[in-house]
Amino acid sequence: MRINVRVIPGSSRSDAEPGDPWRVHVHAKPAEGKANEELLEILSHHFGVARSAVRIIRGHASRSKTVEIGLEGSAMVEETR
Repeated sequence: MRINVRVIPGSSRSDAEPGDPWRVHVHAKPAEGKANEELLEILSHHFGVARSAVRIIRGHASRSKTVEIGLEGSAMVEETR
């Protein structure tokens, strides 16, 4: 599954708000890839998948990103069966 994400770095909270694009607040500043790493951690937790199943497809250096989430074997897939 691919989703469009708008990252809000340096936020006082860390969370994900569904929508198009998703809005994801991260504590980290956008330096040395720290905000991207926190983004991937938040989304992996939100979707119940391993961190390795979430990757940025487009927008590594931008606040607007496209993220791919591999849902095979996730808690969401198990619940729908």
